[in-house]
Amino acid sequence: MRRLFRAGAAAAVALSLASCAGKAPDTAAAPSSTAAGATSSSSSASSSAAGQTIQVRYAGGTITGGGRVPVKLGTSVTLEVTSDVADEVHVHGYDLMQDVTPDGPATVTFDATIPGVFEVELEELGQQLLTLQVQ
Repeated sequence: MRRLFRAGAAAAVALSLASCAGKAPDTAAAPSSTAAGATSSSSSASSSAAGQTIQVRYAGGTITGGGRVPVKLGTSVTLEVTSDVADEVHVHGYDLMQDVTPDGPATVTFDATIPGVFEVELEELGQQLLTLQVQ
């Protein structure tokens, strides 16, 4: 019985350490701060019968359209990310990645089939753009 408990605990630790750059996910309800000290708590999200589109922009160290975005479990989600720096958009938990450049936005579309709170970040900068609260 102890071996089973230890194996389960080891698996839980391994999953928690699997996040990018060894960072713990942000679970605070407060909006994230950028390196320039600006914060954003608004989100630009729209829902329709076809799904939910979430738009977020990173420019000059400031995030527009970030914060915590509620998503209904099973919804088709489209993230549209624009950035003034070249980077990779990473949707944690779903392990989806898409390049973004100043010349063109990143579009990530997926079905929100995993409940939980998931960070979306610019991978190389380690900059959190928003969190998805899927329930």
